[in-house]
Amino acid sequence: MDARQGAPVPGAAGLRQAWHRIALPPQLASAPMDPIFVGKAVTTPDSGNVYLQPRFGNRHGLVAGATGTGKTVTLMTLAEGFSRLGVPVFLADVKGDVAGLAVPGTPSEKLQARIAQLGIADYRHEAAPVVFWDLWGKAGHPVRATVSEMGPTLLGRILELNDTQAGVLDIVFKLADDRGLLLLDLPDLRALLALIAEERKDISTAYGLVSTQSIGAIQRALLRLEQEGADQFFGEPALELADLMRTTPDGRGVVNILAADQLILKPRLYSSFLLWLLSELFETLPEVGDLDKPKLVFVFDEAHRLFDDAPAALQQRIEQVVRLIRSKGVGVYFCSQFPDDVPANVLGQLGNRFQHALRAYTPRDQKAVRTAAETFVANPALDVAQAIGQLGVGEALVSTLQDKGVPMPVEKTLIAPPRCRMGAITDAERAQVRAGSPVGGKYDTRIDRESAAEMLAKKAETRAEQAQAPAAKAADADDGGFGQLVKDALFGTKRRQGMIETMAKQTARTVGSQVGRQILRGLLGGMFGGKR
Repeated sequence: MDARQGAPVPGAAGLRQAWHRIALPPQLASAPMDPIFVGKAVTTPDSGNVYLQPRFGNRHGLVAGATGTGKTVTLMTLAEGFSRLGVPVFLADVKGDVAGLAVPGTPSEKLQARIAQLGIADYRHEAAPVVFWDLWGKAGHPVRATVSEMGPTLLGRILELNDTQAGVLDIVFKLADDRGLLLLDLPDLRALLALIAEERKDISTAYGLVSTQSIGAIQRALLRLEQEGADQFFGEPALELADLMRTTPDGRGVVNILAADQLILKPRLYSSFLLWLLSELFETLPEVGDLDKPKLVFVFDEAHRLFDDAPAALQQRIEQVVRLIRSKGVGVYFCSQFPDDVPANVLGQLGNRFQHALRAYTPRDQKAVRTAAETFVANPALDVAQAIGQLGVGEALVSTLQDKGVPMPVEKTLIAPPRCRMGAITDAERAQVRAGSPVGGKYDTRIDRESAAEMLAKKAETRAEQAQAPAAKAADADDGGFGQLVKDALFGTKRRQGMIETMAKQTARTVGSQVGRQILRGLLGGMFGGKR
């Protein structure tokens, strides 16, 4: 067991002060790590304890079994074990009970009996250092990614687009890159679709045929996605992977819990988000080779959601990531009801196996039992196919990698209980843990900076103003021409008289003639003697 297990650890209330001193993981130590205690083997009376070796923690794993057989408890035990070794963990909380990691457990007679049966001498109730996350920001800090980071392949899967529509989405992303437009949120994507609809002929010539039907289908899919609340996921500040890889001052790894009780109702969004996160880790983290412990453990609950209806290209991508991310220090642990929920090419990469009970009631169940039995290293003292159907709650068939990476023969194992609460927590307890988180100030407030939607809107306004300018100028020109004609008509030009000048001359001539005649008559009258 871990040598640090006996050290005093603050509870949920005490974590608030400790969180402020949290830092990124220090350089991984080269000293051998103590193994994680998984449980006690009970295959035979002389069977020993079962451990998971930290140096093989990045060789991935599988936790399988029917509902209610103890898969979640096994995940919590593993998460606590990795955390005590200083390994950060990320896992989804599908049913709401994984959140119990944030609160110390409570004593009970049943728990004490299991502890005594396993011979755990230094067991104590304690909380793990937890950060809550939530795509909608209600049960944890908001998790966001930009549209560009998600990429057309995963986004097309979330939107449930066909091949033709997915091809149009590829053009959207290519056009955004070529024109320097940032795709951050769904309004940006809508703005690009509107631009493509407006310039459809030119874009079809340059990038490939774009139909109005495909554009309309994508817009309708975006509307459905917005109505489901996914518009909260796309935007900034985007999640930084370093914030998932924190350790506490006392050297424990932070357990990142994603609230997924509502997210799981939207399986494509759930699986695509986790796959995006896994892909980001793969593309961002450097190669580190074999370490004494993983840099991060990533738990993928409800793993069948990832592979259901996945296109061949996407499934190939998943297989590639799982196969290669080991060399980057990341261990991936899938959790599902049946082992054959995971494709054979991926299943072959999973070195640590934890198989809980399966009831072979249906042909589907019987096939799953055979698959599970065939993938374990045989133990002469154990009939695996028979044992799978007879396991009780909290029991599992376990095989982990040991020296030189060789898997141990499968053992029937009593799984060790976690030290946290095995159940849901209250809203007040969640709020208390969230209030002490070191990342709340960074992610709780949304940022909306200028991106494609704003840039295209400004260009549209500029075009509208430019279109109005010639019309106004023409109107001004028209007004000026008419006014000049009126002026010329009234006042004349250099070459001809105006109406006012003509009328003035005529008036002057008329007045002059009358006055002249009156003067002439006066003169003549005087010369010829006036009156008679």
